[in-house]
Amino acid sequence: MMQKAIDGGYAVGFFESWSIDSLQGAIDAAEATQSPIIVGFNGTFLSGPRRQTEERITWYGALGRAAAESATVPCGVIFNECPYDDRLREAIHAGFNLVMPADANAPHDQYTERVRALTDLAHRHGVAVEAELGELPFGIDDGASHGGTTTDPGQASRFVADTGIDLLAVSVGNVHVMVQGSQPLDLAHLRQLRKTVSIPFVLHGGTGIEKASLAEAIDLGIAKVNYGTYVKQRYLAALREAVHIEIADPHTLLGKGEEDDILVIGRRAVRDAVLERIEWLGCCGKAADQ
Repeated sequence: MMQKAIDGGYAVGFFESWSIDSLQGAIDAAEATQSPIIVGFNGTFLSGPRRQTEERITWYGALGRAAAESATVPCGVIFNECPYDDRLREAIHAGFNLVMPADANAPHDQYTERVRALTDLAHRHGVAVEAELGELPFGIDDGASHGGTTTDPGQASRFVADTGIDLLAVSVGNVHVMVQGSQPLDLAHLRQLRKTVSIPFVLHGGTGIEKASLAEAIDLGIAKVNYGTYVKQRYLAALREAVHIEIADPHTLLGKGEEDDILVIGRRAVRDAVLERIEWLGCCGKAADQ
């Protein structure tokens, strides 16, 4: 999927899911536009020590795999951004065909060794690996970005060679969890990275990237763009409005699948949110090319 995106001059969107209705909504939008898509779940969220119940990664892998196999467009499934190697190994065996080890707190040499070991395991099972070099700023509350380091071209080249990863997530002005506003990318820095690294690039923090800047970035080898924040914002807004509906029968709000069912409302909200951005990637109508 990634190589065909590079060859075709477009990118594929990963639109994060967290429930069956959000997963359905993302695929609804991809099928409506005949776009290849990547779906999946956040590994940090599913594995975090403060999560109230332990999640069974096998369930999420099976759900994502079933969704991808039944979709009428090409569909990959990612276990995204996880710092826990044991959970990543579970995901490799659970049906995901892309995993992403991500641990900003790990020393670089240790992270490199861990990614190399995970990549060796993943490749033996036909699973691709994405890893991140550089750290995205974090934008929250006022939408301003805080912290972060850009991806170093020389270090990136060595990291890719040492680990054998398939995709490299880069920090070039993109921001994690930008809840309002947008900003351009550092395209000059992205050009420098492209001179030293040949594998496809990934942009996390798609919510806060300006449309024109994104189009130029795709021309420079961005093959995958991640979206989560704005999709969840749309979903929550729709559900907040829906729960005020005064209906005595709980089945009407949960389970019947009719107009007032909150799972239907959430699914449509995700579908419409994905439709807002998927055309920015240039991938609409490209399903047949995959």
